[in-house]
Amino acid sequence: MPYSSGMETKTPNTLTEAITYFSDPKTALNAFVQIRWPDGVCCPTCGSVAVSFLTNQNRWQCHAKHARRQFSAKVGTIFEDSALPLEKWLVAMWLEVNAKNSISSCELARALGVTQKSAWFMLHRVRHALHTGSFDKKLAGVIEADETFVGGLAKNMHKDRRARTIHGTGGNNKTAVMGLLERHAEKGKSQVRAKVINNTRRETLHSVIHQNVSAGSQLYTDAWQAYRNLDAAYSHAFVDHVEKYVDGAVHTNGLENFWALFKRCIKGTHVSIEPFHLARYVDSEAFRFNNRKTNDGGRFALAMPGVVGKRLTYKALIGTSELEGRKPSDNGAESEENSLPN
Repeated sequence: MPYSSGMETKTPNTLTEAITYFSDPKTALNAFVQIRWPDGVCCPTCGSVAVSFLTNQNRWQCHAKHARRQFSAKVGTIFEDSALPLEKWLVAMWLEVNAKNSISSCELARALGVTQKSAWFMLHRVRHALHTGSFDKKLAGVIEADETFVGGLAKNMHKDRRARTIHGTGGNNKTAVMGLLERHAEKGKSQVRAKVINNTRRETLHSVIHQNVSAGSQLYTDAWQAYRNLDAAYSHAFVDHVEKYVDGAVHTNGLENFWALFKRCIKGTHVSIEPFHLARYVDSEAFRFNNRKTNDGGRFALAMPGVVGKRLTYKALIGTSELEGRKPSDNGAESEENSLPN
């Protein structure tokens, strides 16, 4: 997506180009305006295109008489009510969508010259923008379904904490994430959808599959009992990982690759994340995976429209977790005590 600055039109494709290009506040504003309002600036309150730009205030004013006549480019986006300039926000967006293993809040804070707490809040808002929501169409063709658990390894815990938190085996006291991958014959074109789920029982897994996969598709899973009885809607085949991982075309190796990337993102970059925030990390990793064959400038252009119409306040970010029934850490970092160390 080209961004014009005066008579010049260019598209940043590398980090150095993006930093140079967005370093000028006017250029950053112009680029974001073209992304948000490609058909012309309109009032976010009433939708009118009869607006005037107030140069001395760096905002617009709607000609219609109503409340909130004046508005900035940030209103109605994840950037709203942020004192940080667009030139920092756009670089933060670029870094998160293009870092293969994501970027930590400490690293972003050093890069942008902001506090770690501010960087942590920025990154969560950026990840919130990458959330797709409802999909226009269901997956079809050859589909892989699998789930993984995110949580600390018992062998790495102090024996007191292990006794306090680990009960039973398997995924107990961990958070489940389910994934669906649509295979494509062309390498690098497979697409994945992933979401945090409350459990891995049959009704939960079947519900996710029916909501996202077209009837009649070829469905491949592992031998987990919860995937049984899908034959009425799908051509279902499974492979028992106790015996082997591949049986001809029947395998879940595509999703295993995605889980490996996701776990590397957690272990290598974030170290520990709370269950309350896990969904946003999943959304971010899915976005990078699905657009892995696009260059950095292309991923940035694809991500930017998602900032509009979404809002994540700090109060909501640190609010009470419905899943855990407790309040996450509000210190601008992941809590070691209440987190999911990997």
